[in-house]
Amino acid sequence: MAFNHLPAGVHDALAPLSVTPVTHSVPMAKNLRPDRSPAGTESRPAPSTVLDRLASGPSRASRITHTEHLPPRAGRHAVWPHRIRSEVIAAVQSAGIEHPWAHQARAAEHALDGDSVVVATGTASGKSLAYLVPVLSALLDGSEAPNGRGATALYLAPTKALAADQCRSVKELSQPLGNAIRPAVYDGDTPFEEREWIRQYANYVLTNPDMLHRGILPSHPRWSSFLKSLKYVVIDECHTYRGVFGSHVAQVLRRLRRLCARYGASPVFLLASATAAEPSVAARRLTGLPVVEVADDASPRGELVFALWEPPLTEMHGEKGAPVRRTATAETADLLTDLAVQGVRTVAFVRSRRGAELIAVIAQERLAEVDRSLARRVAAYRGGYLPEERRALERALHSGELLGLAATTALELGVDVSGLDAVLIAGYPGTRASLWQQAGRAGRSGRGALAVLVARDDPLDTFLVHHPEALFDQPVESTVLDPDNPYVLAPHLCAAAAELPLVEEDLALFGPAAAELLPQLEAAKLLRRRTKAWHWTRRERAADLTDIRGEGGRPVQIVEEGTGRLLGTVDESASHTTVHEGAVHLHQGRTYLVRSLDLEDSVALVEEASPPYSTVARDTTSISVLETDVEIPWGDGRLCYGSVEVTNQVVSFLRRRVITGEVLGETKLDLPPRTLRTRAVWWTVTEDQLDEARINPEILGGALHAAEHASIGMLPLFATCDRWDIGGVSVPLHPDTLLPTVFVYDGHPGGAGFAERAFHTAEAWLTATRQAIASCECDAGCPSCIQSPKCGNGNDPLHKRGAVRLLTVLLRGAPQQERPAEHLTDQPGEQPAERLTDQPGEQPAHQPTERQSERESRGGAEGESAGPGPEGPPAP
Repeated sequence: MAFNHLPAGVHDALAPLSVTPVTHSVPMAKNLRPDRSPAGTESRPAPSTVLDRLASGPSRASRITHTEHLPPRAGRHAVWPHRIRSEVIAAVQSAGIEHPWAHQARAAEHALDGDSVVVATGTASGKSLAYLVPVLSALLDGSEAPNGRGATALYLAPTKALAADQCRSVKELSQPLGNAIRPAVYDGDTPFEEREWIRQYANYVLTNPDMLHRGILPSHPRWSSFLKSLKYVVIDECHTYRGVFGSHVAQVLRRLRRLCARYGASPVFLLASATAAEPSVAARRLTGLPVVEVADDASPRGELVFALWEPPLTEMHGEKGAPVRRTATAETADLLTDLAVQGVRTVAFVRSRRGAELIAVIAQERLAEVDRSLARRVAAYRGGYLPEERRALERALHSGELLGLAATTALELGVDVSGLDAVLIAGYPGTRASLWQQAGRAGRSGRGALAVLVARDDPLDTFLVHHPEALFDQPVESTVLDPDNPYVLAPHLCAAAAELPLVEEDLALFGPAAAELLPQLEAAKLLRRRTKAWHWTRRERAADLTDIRGEGGRPVQIVEEGTGRLLGTVDESASHTTVHEGAVHLHQGRTYLVRSLDLEDSVALVEEASPPYSTVARDTTSISVLETDVEIPWGDGRLCYGSVEVTNQVVSFLRRRVITGEVLGETKLDLPPRTLRTRAVWWTVTEDQLDEARINPEILGGALHAAEHASIGMLPLFATCDRWDIGGVSVPLHPDTLLPTVFVYDGHPGGAGFAERAFHTAEAWLTATRQAIASCECDAGCPSCIQSPKCGNGNDPLHKRGAVRLLTVLLRGAPQQERPAEHLTDQPGEQPAERLTDQPGEQPAHQPTERQSERESRGGAEGESAGPGPEGPPAP
């Protein structure tokens, strides 16, 4: 947990916290860089032709459940504001960009006016240029100051890869401007001998929020000349700052604004976001400032063919006879192989590090059978690689040396991969915003592109490939973040006090909860008030109180036992489930067995091996209600929202055969328990409701458990989370409610806003949950409806039909129900609820059909504590 390693007393301290542009249609090539398009684009087949080839194999066509054709769109040009330096406009034109799109000119106008602005337009719409042009113009002005640095700019990216890519772009664009523009990347990979030069002379510093939090702000006196001249702060891919990570970044930005004010600067914030709901609202919560919204995308777009692909059922059966669908990993590896053979440049986005490694290995093996040279043109890319490995892969992708890449979200954000023909998405990435972000990686040269979403054996994936309207007819989600979360705010108040003593006037900047927290931080002897200011009292660095990615603890180093070679790292919160003793660990296509895990020294010793199995951690969880904030009646039952404490312990791991998922054995583990205080939504049912649903005691636990699993799987449709951000527990008789109860909770200390969103959308959320279970073609439950890939109880017991009847009765009592009653009856083609009969002995058990997600490895299970959000770069 984020606060597990805090000094003694902090847990107790927090316990009670409950211009109008000239526009016209133009040919789409004129705003593109012709030199960045790969050779031979004229010979590329149309995306529909590529899809037809993919679907031409045996039984392949039936796997496509829907194809969406997004037509090409012409662009609308404008002119740059007259205040932009002519040298900058000339540099842009020399890069092949004659005129800006209308949204680029509008955003630049706001930036020049001193208005913070968020550009929320589609992938490859030129958001980078929208903020770069005014920034470069200001830096060019500043270079004429006596000290040569009269203006500076800070660029923040969520990943190191994106910052490095943007630095290359800035250097290329600003080359005609000579030494006036001095960009430099400052992150954990920056050599120490370069850091002093960057602090003194760079005027465009590119970094990530982690480095700003741990490195720049605590050392602000050494950055004083940079900060006092800071004119612009660019926040790229700001839609990724959600949940606990986004809440931390919001407070880091407030600390930055506070220090800038002390040095006499008031920077303008320029934010770039993928298309999102209410981007100005999210940007305002992130920065604490009013933000103007530019969301009318005037860029051209090539044709996009978007296919939904469902892998087929296999002849294999899981435990208790549950049907098994072919894994998204295996299916995506096949598609990546076929596309590489066709010469179609492709990135396959995979949700887990292990999945990315497996897809690359499988594709390489199959390509070697066709042409040995092709096997070398496919690779994996993920977080946890050493810096030099990541940079080499990025260069190979840019040069076209690589035809295919299996990548985690570490490559999703903004990295310029122009020239891609296709994108494969192995499993719904958790939000519609992320889905479109990944799909938009292809076709960036303005040509047509193919995107394929390959469904996992998961309730949400199965629902979406059969309900395409939920993807293509719905707006993207609102970004959820809560800067006032006390578990987030407290360490940042301490860090701010360590940077400069806190005074009363500062508190408004940090939000209404700050004044309430200060006495508790004083009582915990973390802060001390002297006269009118609060001071940090300890020797250790206050910035080390928390990991802003919500994970806490120092990363565990993965070391090869025989050689002492460092293979990579894994987050401390993920260590219990991924590098426990006996775990199988994949790195760069090689398989290792973990021989020991030293939690005290944060080291996992591994040795290379070739076991015929993968490993899956299992755990136990209990939950208690600390405080109920809101409670509303749902018929005789109740829907509640409040604070809970979750206790979780990894107790064993299963060995499963790689191909079939067959369980080969279980091994006990002795690892310490972890506790989590967080926010949850829960619902209860009464005995009368159970009678109405014909739920007898023998199937009650299974019905509740199945409803819990499916509801967790469906929540990402209603909140900006995925199932790895949340956890759940179901209890036939909970000691705090004295009723059968289902809990769904945020997997982060203090909450992340997901459970609150679930509470406010409960009727729609649980209606979709019921529909997903009832419409599944299996008889007794499977991974596509009620089985979970991360269940701490091995998916036992589960009762599919009982869950449908239980949710039907629960939803009849939903308050202010707008839909007619018949919408809660079984869907066409389903067996009517009143004819569903109980199957004695029916206890479907777990049969995983996807490799363990990286988010699973960070905790997170139905029946266990969920882990933190999307994979990001290692901390600086």
